[in-house]
Amino acid sequence: MTPAEIIVAVQRVGATLRVEGESLVASNASRIAPAIKTAIREHKPELISALLAPAFGPGCKVTIVQIPVTGLRYRQTSAHLQLRAPACVPEDRWQQCIEDGRAFLAKWSTEAESFSWTSDDLFGLAPIPNTPHPSYRRLSRYDQTGLIWLLERRPVVALTEATASIRNPSGSITVFRKNNRPAYGPLGDSLDDFK
Repeated sequence: MTPAEIIVAVQRVGATLRVEGESLVASNASRIAPAIKTAIREHKPELISALLAPAFGPGCKVTIVQIPVTGLRYRQTSAHLQLRAPACVPEDRWQQCIEDGRAFLAKWSTEAESFSWTSDDLFGLAPIPNTPHPSYRRLSRYDQTGLIWLLERRPVVALTEATASIRNPSGSITVFRKNNRPAYGPLGDSLDDFK
């Protein structure tokens, strides 16, 4: 792994690396997988150099963020989401969410605002546990995942105060419920199963 790949892997799980004197210090180190910790030890001098490199000048990275023209309520969330993948979210799903978010906001932002859809309803993710398993993915919690993360190139064809209708490639419609989304689980996992 390169130092840049190590830093990205650390950030993806919600941890950070910083230089203190001649030492590397990790915040939220319990979230970092053992293989990444080994790579950090093996590449310590390169990581220190990379972390101490000036932020501007040759090799600096500029990120251009496309802010939606409509949907004022969602501008800040959309802009922040474009800067980097949230921790514990695969990069391909993050990129797809950005594309789906742009398409949704271009068509539905006015209606979403008038129906009081929040940024969390659209872009929300499950919180990261204090000590997540290395395979933990925030998108595995359907009941805490916002609409845009679930679109995966499928268009929204209708929006109401409480639901969004999503057209599947087969032509069938999936209904996303803004409120009262059930968590997946076995039958009998909820008292609602016995009504």
